[in-house]
Amino acid sequence: MNSQKTAIAILATLSVSLALAEDFKTIDGREYKDATVSRIEADGIELRTRTGISKVYFAELPQDVQERFHWAKPEGPREPFYSRWAAAAEDPAVLAKIIAVGAVIIACVALVSGHIRSRRQPTTRARPASRRKTFDRASR
Repeated sequence: MNSQKTAIAILATLSVSLALAEDFKTIDGREYKDATVSRIEADGIELRTRTGISKVYFAELPQDVQERFHWAKPEGPREPFYSRWAAAAEDPAVLAKIIAVGAVIIACVALVSGHIRSRRQPTTRARPASRRKTFDRASR
């Protein structure tokens, strides 16, 4: 009786996995037959086929598959940081603000480090005896 229940459970799982298997075709023409989605990641899906496991990126899949997995195409490249600073530096008022903020930051760091140095306890170190004195003591 137990073996029949086990066989039925195995057949049920196989039929469910076969029912969820589907074909995927990428934009460049690669096909994945009877593939099941084993994992959905931020940049693509992991497909399990008879030949093995493959990762297919959403950018390689058609638009309808991308929408089915709720993938939004990332924004285009942003303007580089240094070009924004260069554009800001062209305006004299903005350049003056940048210089003023930089001077304030440097002054604050100097004040804090000066305060820390003034609060530090002086350390007294015992000076090591010179080699000559050590040699003279050893010979006596």
